[in-house]
Amino acid sequence: MKRYTMLWMIVLTGVSLAKVDLVTLPLRDTTQLTIYESADLTLVRDSRHLTLKEGENKLQFSWAGTLIDPTSLSMRPMAHADKIDITDLMFPPRAQNTGIWNIQSRISGNVPFEITYLTSGLSWRAFYMGTLTPDETAMRLEGYVRVTNRSGEDYENAQTRLIVGRVHLLDEIADLARRQYPYGRPGEFPPPVTMPQALRGGNVFFKAAREVEMAADTAGPKEIRKEGLSEYFLYTIEGTETIADQWSRRLPSFDAESVPVINLYKFEEERHGQAVLRYLSFTNDPQHNLGETPIPGGMLKVFRRVDPEGHLSYEGQSGFKYIPVGEEAELNLGPVSNIIVEPKRMAVATDNYRFDDRGNISGWDERQTWQIEIKNTRDLPIKLEIRRNFPTSAWEIEHRGAAKKAFEKVDLDTVKYTLRLDGRSREKLEYVLTTYHGVRQEDWARQNQ
Repeated sequence: MKRYTMLWMIVLTGVSLAKVDLVTLPLRDTTQLTIYESADLTLVRDSRHLTLKEGENKLQFSWAGTLIDPTSLSMRPMAHADKIDITDLMFPPRAQNTGIWNIQSRISGNVPFEITYLTSGLSWRAFYMGTLTPDETAMRLEGYVRVTNRSGEDYENAQTRLIVGRVHLLDEIADLARRQYPYGRPGEFPPPVTMPQALRGGNVFFKAAREVEMAADTAGPKEIRKEGLSEYFLYTIEGTETIADQWSRRLPSFDAESVPVINLYKFEEERHGQAVLRYLSFTNDPQHNLGETPIPGGMLKVFRRVDPEGHLSYEGQSGFKYIPVGEEAELNLGPVSNIIVEPKRMAVATDNYRFDDRGNISGWDERQTWQIEIKNTRDLPIKLEIRRNFPTSAWEIEHRGAAKKAFEKVDLDTVKYTLRLDGRSREKLEYVLTTYHGVRQEDWARQNQ
């Protein structure tokens, strides 16, 4: 069942509210939703044509069954503003979920108005699909947003705008909307809200949202625009969509072809055990066909095109945070079974013992001989990074064979080997690790000053 905020024009004046006749207004002409990512906050802008009489007019607004924040209600004429005064907005004490605008008009006829308010219950999340080329050197990156509506209201043919950035709320809009009386108990009335106050909004949420909205009020109806607004970033989705209450809609965000990517496999036994993890990285900049705008955080599912007919194989998925312009994103696609790394300790020996005055061992050297076997069972070549962590910062290492060219010291107790393996190939790394313990650490430190 479709729901709409109820708006009536009170055509009789000078009588009590219970006795007036209410005429239902036309449906919205246009609707614009600006949904914040980090808060349960949406700014709604409705445009409608109202029929005014010359003199006093009253407009009733009811938000029953919705999560609209009544303290954020605002209205302004889009034409004849010099002949129309919105004098105040009041909330009758015994009319629950109802507000009444008093409007003085020096003209009669049909006038376009914009009604603006904040609501809770609308949210959005970004998600992505990446399709790798058969050689895995590039991918097509498709972005989507899923907009979910639990606000209690249908929004038909709405233009959707998405705000990335953190909003600091002093209260929750859903709580405000569920209050029986917006300003407390019956009989406790605030001063009437004058038109300048209404334009700024009745609370701090509206003020902050309205400032962002006014700053970005140039988005066209049929194009995707991405604009920076101080600490926020605004995405405008092309066209309009109907977002019904209790439904979700998937909306396209962008589609980038041939984004260069780097596939990197990582092995670190101390952190991940025997698993080899696959990482996919790309840079968010024009050189990598991604434009000049940040990418909202979300979940990326990665597939690979395996034949000319377009069949796909699933490669993994990873969540990521907001990617600023010019930054590289490295996504962990999880463990793989087609790359095998097997470290083996081949021998252990100790020598160079030191003794204290009582004959107790106070220092020694330990030599471990290691062999790492690597198997690439894929048809494609790979790049592999192997990290080894040592229990002390006092160490020396001797490499044999391919390990000499692949070696890199990372920090005091970590080394890294980076290799490139052809498809269906094997490799073997060998090294001898000498670690110094007890007073032998002091001897090693003096020798390496």
